[in-house]
Formats: sequence, structure tokens, C-alpha cells
Amino acid sequence: MNINELGEFGLIDRLAKKIPTRNPSTLKGIGDDAAVVAPSEMCRLLTTDMLLEGIHFDLTYAPLKHLGYKAAMVNFSDIYAMNGFPKQMVVSLGISQRFSVEHVEELYAGLLLACERHGVDLAGGDTSASLTGLTIGVSALGECEPGRVVYRSGAKPTDLICITGSLGSAYMGLLLLEREKKVFEANPNATPQLAGYEQIIERYLKPEANRDAILTLREADVTPTAMVDISDGLASDMLQICRQSGVGAHLYLDKIPIAKQCMDMAEEMSFDAVTAALNGGEDYELLFTIPLSLHGRVKDLGPVAVIGHVVEAEKGALLIPPNGAPVRLQAQGFR
Repeated sequence: MNINELGEFGLIDRLAKKIPTRNPSTLKGIGDDAAVVAPSEMCRLLTTDMLLEGIHFDLTYAPLKHLGYKAAMVNFSDIYAMNGFPKQMVVSLGISQRFSVEHVEELYAGLLLACERHGVDLAGGDTSASLTGLTIGVSALGECEPGRVVYRSGAKPTDLICITGSLGSAYMGLLLLEREKKVFEANPNATPQLAGYEQIIERYLKPEANRDAILTLREADVTPTAMVDISDGLASDMLQICRQSGVGAHLYLDKIPIAKQCMDMAEEMSFDAVTAALNGGEDYELLFTIPLSLHGRVKDLGPVAVIGHVVEAEKGALLIPPNGAPVRLQAQGFR
């Protein structure tokens, strides 16, 4: 169905029928000039992200449902990186004429699946015609108890540097998809060679914000001193903590967790898996620091690895290989 047949308000009404409300703090969602959120004694966390066609995604290989899911997750991940939990979300779309009503519904299916899995209310937004392709703007509102909010600025010398999960998979998934796109453009009848690499493809197309890690840390009574999500690459995001905390960092190369499929794909492409982990980005794992005294509480917390320690600023931010001289950590990820 052409969107013009429904018009903006008809499209919104059609989408709104499928959008439930989950949180008591959401007093009014879609359907008015603004959403209404109840007052709270909690600290409110607000974040926003924009995804632009041709910059952040390529519809040649990005399914719309996956894209909607990812657009929500990148915002949820920012809230988790503050040690909070997302509660409400608003979405704005710029839609070109090549998209149908069914395309928009597919995008919203991904957004709503993300909301369902993370207990978030889709509380409103906006739609507009676009002359330049698809634009997705998402803003999320979250909550955290006073005293538990974690900033990038709290790391202190002797703190341990920890990371959840593994790194590099999303970037290697992107490289694989780009390689197969080139093959397709040269020969539209070619069969994509993707078998065996489902993990790295999913990490790029359909990432998962790490709510479980926040719950696990709380159960262990661990509040990080600083935290950030890995969106721009380990090196870039570690340097963000260093700059805002006024400290240095020593990362041990052999401690950085890299998934097997990432290493296999890197070997197949003659690419350095460590470069993917340091600079690839879009892994949406959590990088955080904790006091040395809490090492015993995190060493057995499942997929949490200690990869280094915080030092005084004058000692610099260094990557230390098992053998050889340390090298200066450089931000080469997405800017």
C-alpha cells in the first residue's frame, strides 16, 4: 500500500494499534501532542541516536525488521552504559517514496520486538517525507537510582578495566556483507557465501544491548566507577574514559576477548582480528572499570573479562602485547 493512501495520521493510527504500554510510568503514549511520563524519584536518563541510509546502514543487505531492532538497541545500550534501565522510547522517521506501508510496518516490527524484550514503551514520535532515503531517529528515556548512575569520568588509578562478551564480530560481519554485495553487483545470480558466519552477521545486523550484564553486576553488588558501551571501537571508547576521568590505561592484548568466527573471517580475508576488536565498533558490549578490591566478585561473572588496569595520566594509554614493546592506544574507529 502506498503511504499516500493512508496519510501521516492514518499511518500513525495503523501503527499505534499494535503498540502496547508496559510501564506504569507511561501515562500517555502515542496519540497526543506529547507523551506523558509520571514523576519519579529516580534519576532520568535521556539519550538519542540517528541512523541515516548510506551512512549507518545499507538496505542492500539490512532487512528492515533487523534495522528497526538495531535502532532501538543502540539507544538501550546507552542507557545500560549509565547503569540504568530504558523505560520509554520515541521514534522519528524520514521516509522516501520508495517505501510502502508494509515496509514501515516491517521496520516497526523490529522496534516493537526490541521494546518487548527489554520492557520498553514506544511512546510516540514523528513521520515525514524524505528526499534523501530513510532516516531513523530514536530517543530513549531510562531510569537509575540516585547514587548508582555511572559516568565515563569516574575511573581511578589501580581500577581494573573489564569488558563483557567479545569484540570484533560486528565489524567482520560488515566486511563479509560488503564483500558479498560486491559479488552480487558483479553477478546478480551469484549465491551469497554466508554459511558458517551467522554469528558475526547477526552481531552487525541485529546487535543486542547488554541488559543481562547490568543485572549480573547488580546481583554481585558491583557498581562500576566508569562505563561506556562499545559503539566506536575499544580503543576509541577506552580513550573516552581516559579523557573524561583524567587517567591513563594499560590494556593487555592477549586478554582482549575475540570471537572464533571473527578470527576465522579475519583469517579468510587476510585481515587483522585485533584491528577489528580495537577499531571496528558496533559490538555494543560494555567497557567498565571497577576498584581492584572487587576483582573477586567479577572474575567468575560469566562473560566478563579483565583486560587491563587504570594508571595515572602521565603513564599514558597503552596496548601491551605479550612480547614486544607497548604501543600507544589510538582511536581509529568511526567518528
